[in-house]
Amino acid sequence: MSRKEKLISRFRGKPKDFTWDELTALLKYLGYREGKTGRTGGSRRRLIHQSAATITLHKPHPQNVVKRYAIDQVMDLLQQEDIL
Repeated sequence: MSRKEKLISRFRGKPKDFTWDELTALLKYLGYREGKTGRTGGSRRRLIHQSAATITLHKPHPQNVVKRYAIDQVMDLLQQEDIL
């Protein structure tokens, strides 16, 4: 099983300790890139795909663990776009 497949499998399991770094790595594997948020973007991050909907999330802080509702939202969007 490749690193990408392991990460997808872990994401589908909706772990409570899924980190921001893991989420961004997964989305990069799936064709997303981080967009510029501008000077006042703060912790808000935009992840842009060439042909799918843009994902907008708040980068978690001070911990690096992504909230469960954010994982659910990203999973729903990826399934609607037939990416995952």
